[in-house]
Amino acid sequence: MDFITQGHNIWLILLAAMSGFMLLGGGGLFGRIAGVKEIGPQEAVLLFNHDEALVLDVREQSEWLDGHITKAKHIPLGQLNNRLSELEKFKNKPIVAVCRSGQRSGSACSILKKAGYENLHNLAGGMTAWEQAGLPREKR
Repeated sequence: MDFITQGHNIWLILLAAMSGFMLLGGGGLFGRIAGVKEIGPQEAVLLFNHDEALVLDVREQSEWLDGHITKAKHIPLGQLNNRLSELEKFKNKPIVAVCRSGQRSGSACSILKKAGYENLHNLAGGMTAWEQAGLPREKR
């Protein structure tokens, strides 16, 4: 109890609480607040099959060549701002952004949100989660 009541330990307590919040999925909350929904591989498949969602793969060329989701559009994150015009026809459709782990695709969703895209989804866990779910990927 002394640890908690000592004023200089409050920062350690707050840091531990925030870390726990993020580990328990609080990070997804920030995506929802920003208008980007975190989805799993099964939800992504439903969007592809029923809502004609665009799969936007923002990984680098070498990652793309190693395997990607069928019919995905490949625009590396570093090129996205300059290639937004290629996505204009998908502005009113769901877009599922994909990378290796879900971090870069989250950044891509932020870029798209600022450009006026509304129906955005980030594949939580990225291609790693996709492969762990046993879902197919293609190489070209």
